[in-house]
Amino acid sequence: MKSHQPKQLKTQLFSCGFFRHCGQTVLSPTATGPTPPPLPQTQTHTSTTCESSTSSSSNSATTSQSFTQWRFSIPTPTSTPNTPPPHLPPPPLPPFLSTIPNLQELFHVSELQSTTDLNAALNLLERSLVPNPPQDQPPCPPNLMRALIRNLRQSKPATKILFALCLSEANRRVAVEAGAVGAVVESAPELDGAPAERALAALELMCTVPEGAEEVRAHALAVPVMVTVMGKTGARGKEYAIGVLAVIYGGDVGDMQTAPPEEVARAVELALQGECSARGKRKGAQLLKTLQHLSHPHSQDTS
Repeated sequence: MKSHQPKQLKTQLFSCGFFRHCGQTVLSPTATGPTPPPLPQTQTHTSTTCESSTSSSSNSATTSQSFTQWRFSIPTPTSTPNTPPPHLPPPPLPPFLSTIPNLQELFHVSELQSTTDLNAALNLLERSLVPNPPQDQPPCPPNLMRALIRNLRQSKPATKILFALCLSEANRRVAVEAGAVGAVVESAPELDGAPAERALAALELMCTVPEGAEEVRAHALAVPVMVTVMGKTGARGKEYAIGVLAVIYGGDVGDMQTAPPEEVARAVELALQGECSARGKRKGAQLLKTLQHLSHPHSQDTS
């Protein structure tokens, strides 16, 4: 027994210590833990041999797997250079901003949004302002007013918003300064139904401020356009067109290039024969008297 003990000890050290150390530290690139201590030498030859055999098989499998993973690992893709992200539009308004009751804040938010998404800004104005527009409003930002005016023909809510804004005298002046008078006159023949009526209503409201009345009198197309729309709009549209004509001919026409009063009078008479509101008829009757006086300025009523 004693003559074989050194050989057994050598075999034990080789199986349990040296091989295990090599399998876990040299062949395995993933091993990070400390080297386990060698097995105690007090174990019997049988258990040492079994454990050495088991440990050797396990380490061999682990080593083979680790080596395979290390040798044939999937290459990671090369990193791409940093590039700036593409310019994205601002996110849509959260649900709590679907309507803004505070008009000052509403105009500010809508002006900012109109620079990137005008339709979203107009929809916000329509939801917040149109249902119950107050007459006392803060001034609308000029940039927002100009953007609204540019889209009178293309955007459905544009005429609604313009009419709602013109209920305030302060915003009538803003609209006139932004060119709304000419925009409505030039777009009215292309509008039909409710959008045409709302645009004409806004125009009549703008004529209540001196700057608006002066603008409409100076526009060469104002009279022929009003005469044209009287023949194709409903009762409300006729009423508003007659009101605008009353403003044009009710002031100092002077040398303005307008249609002859006789022709305008015939168009008004035809409009009054059709569907027309009671208010429109009263405005029309007063306008006919004004036109008759302009046609015969030296005639006197002898009745």
